[in-house]
Amino acid sequence: MSEWKTRITKVQVVKPRVDSGEACLVLVYPPGPDMGKRFPLQRNEVVLGRGSDSEIQVDRDSVSRRHARVFRNGEQWMVEDLGSTNGSYVNDVPVQRSILRDSDFLKIGAAIFKFLSGAGVEAAYHEEIYRMTIIDGLTGAHNKRSFLEFLEREIARCARHRRPLSLLMFDIDHFKLVNDTHGHLTGDYVLKELSKRLLGRIRREELLARYGGEEFATVLPETDNAGAMIFAEQIRRLVADEPFEYEGDRFPVTISVGVATVEGEDVDSTAFIKMADDHLYRAKREGRNKVIG
Repeated sequence: MSEWKTRITKVQVVKPRVDSGEACLVLVYPPGPDMGKRFPLQRNEVVLGRGSDSEIQVDRDSVSRRHARVFRNGEQWMVEDLGSTNGSYVNDVPVQRSILRDSDFLKIGAAIFKFLSGAGVEAAYHEEIYRMTIIDGLTGAHNKRSFLEFLEREIARCARHRRPLSLLMFDIDHFKLVNDTHGHLTGDYVLKELSKRLLGRIRREELLARYGGEEFATVLPETDNAGAMIFAEQIRRLVADEPFEYEGDRFPVTISVGVATVEGEDVDSTAFIKMADDHLYRAKREGRNKVIG
């Protein structure tokens, strides 16, 4: 009878090293010549600020001279606020010191960067550049260029199939007063929060866009005027019924909405926008915080 002998050896499980790969910051807001610029994180620490001695200089009044530092901590990247006047935010959450993860948004003052890291940085960067051609960097809504292209396509499609198409143009009432009273950072927050509330209400086949400044547009394919008026009233209440709150400051916000509808017509897009805009300005003349269509 053969005898089996078992020899027990100590097995050490070695966790594979996670290679953080390259990392960079991409400026996604505000619009301007530097939007889309990539800042590779080639040092273990970089300072972001308005001062000329900052490795990443952001020449904005809302940015402190030495606003924040981004640094490597082991295999992680982190951000630390340097006692700035307007604070540092990661994904809209105020931070003193925080880990940065791939695709996080870092906001200092009114400037917003996207943090990209890992082996796929190059592909992620080009994807972000494409995204910036269609999406507004502050609000997450589509931008004006994307809106105009979408509207042209939907006008042609709805005319071809003899289906209705509705367009809403709306803007924030007394937005200048919000900026003057509470500051431009609060104004930016209002634009972003308004878009967040409305994006949750927009269906896949519809489109919400920031048309410019505080004016937005919504395209509603295959929606008649009655349906568009109901939708417009719903988003008006979605904004007005819940006050906005930023940095402990709570205040009401309202919008005025203009509605226009075409029924299977191959209308000029500029004329269509003017129809909705005319109704918007009538809503503002008649007291604001209302829908006209």
